[in-house]
Amino acid sequence: MKKNKLKYMGLLGLFGLIGLFTGNYGFFGFFGFFGFFGISSQTNDELLKKNLARAGFNAFIVSNIALVLSIVGITLTETIEFAAVMIAAIFVIQLFVFIISFNYYEKRGDV
Repeated sequence: MKKNKLKYMGLLGLFGLIGLFTGNYGFFGFFGFFGFFGISSQTNDELLKKNLARAGFNAFIVSNIALVLSIVGITLTETIEFAAVMIAAIFVIQLFVFIISFNYYEKRGDV
């Protein structure tokens, strides 16, 4: 049985510790990556790979749409603060779309 390499995304959760030292609480959002360690208990089969690909595709589409909208917004506002907020928002939105899509496909099973 092959190892599920996606569980290593959970290591990105360690970046949340930077928030403890810098006082920037925005880094605490990285603790959400520890949720990827939960995938390590699943068997790495074709259905898992198929569901990961479908969820990744959904996240890709949403992030592209959000990027286009943010580029238009940044052009109109011309502020670096707006750009920083949009980068964070797109990052969070694409992760949520991936997680929600993946959980939906896993619960639905193979169709």
